[in-house]
Amino acid sequence: MPLQPSDIDRIAVLARLRLSAAERDAMLDQINAFFTIVERMRAVDTDGVEPLAHPLSSVREQPLPLRDDVALEPTIRAAALANAPAAQGGLFIVPRVIE
Repeated sequence: MPLQPSDIDRIAVLARLRLSAAERDAMLDQINAFFTIVERMRAVDTDGVEPLAHPLSSVREQPLPLRDDVALEPTIRAAALANAPAAQGGLFIVPRVIE
């Protein structure tokens, strides 16, 4: 079911966009074209098709590029603390807000 101009107006209000009539018409055409593509994709029978981890997996064996899960100390701490007005012991010092 294609969208109507009133649908585009509602989407524009929700997105806080001001669209001219020409922009609204262009947006309507683009979104309806997108939904047409989605409907064509839904029509394809994908029963029994295994999902691929990588697009080339169907052509050749493609190992996943994984790295060891090792916890490391972030190297940005010194740079972040260098921008702070006050720091001590690797922590930011902030003014007291509750007495």
